[in-house]
Amino acid sequence: MTATTTRTARAPKRKALGIDRRPGFLTYGILLALFIGGAYPLWWSFVAGSSNSTVLTSTWPPLLPGGQFWTNVGQVLDTVPFWLALGNSIIVASVITVSVVAFSTLAGYAFAKLRFRGREGLMVFVVATLAVPTQLGIIPLFMVMKQFGWTGTLGAVIVPTLVTAFGVFFMRQYLVDVIPEELIEAARVDGANMIRTFWHVGVPAARPAMAILGLFTFMTAWTDYLWPLLVAPQNPTLQVALSQLQSAKYVDYSIVLAGAVLATIPLLILFVLAGRQLVSGIMAGAVKG
Repeated sequence: MTATTTRTARAPKRKALGIDRRPGFLTYGILLALFIGGAYPLWWSFVAGSSNSTVLTSTWPPLLPGGQFWTNVGQVLDTVPFWLALGNSIIVASVITVSVVAFSTLAGYAFAKLRFRGREGLMVFVVATLAVPTQLGIIPLFMVMKQFGWTGTLGAVIVPTLVTAFGVFFMRQYLVDVIPEELIEAARVDGANMIRTFWHVGVPAARPAMAILGLFTFMTAWTDYLWPLLVAPQNPTLQVALSQLQSAKYVDYSIVLAGAVLATIPLLILFVLAGRQLVSGIMAGAVKG
């Protein structure tokens, strides 16, 4: 009897016992509805960004794109310093992502696996900072950046977010159970010091969570608008530059939406390239939980 025949014979038994876990039409229908609901705003932005402004006043919004997308893109490039802002956004988001992932993994490993005095109190303090609204720290943070003479530079945008409390908490919660204590003890018995144990034991185990944290951090840094606008308006990131499209007396929203689509493309490329690692990280966290 072949393997295919065996699986076919066992299928009715699994179904009779109520253990047939294959997704049905309802599951696929819900997933399709969620996909359409999530993708439609981006698609409609592309449709409106490839047409003229009259499409926004039509009774029934079109579903197919027009033929003016590259014309609108050209107007975006002529109106705002797009390439400068794109380079600034890539630098800011990349540096912040690498820094947050590195420091959060180090701190999360320390809080999860190292024993030191005041560990629990420090962790409570880190979690408590999550309850403080970000807007409360903008004014004193701006004053500090001004005293340092960093206003107007990308350093003022990057430095305040080199490490986040959420990243530390996220990595700590992931590493607290995923690394067995016996594995750390075995590394120490083999003569590995603390840094080597972290590099050869902690980092491989933390890679799925690091990938998720990196993706979310990059997306947050890429879409940040308020802080870059306040501290470095003359050296804009992409979101700040695209906001200039709405500063005129007459706003052509088809051009605004074309710029929004351009700003979204790098994030889509990132999620496509790192999608497999993201899914594996989510599944690893689900299995661990």
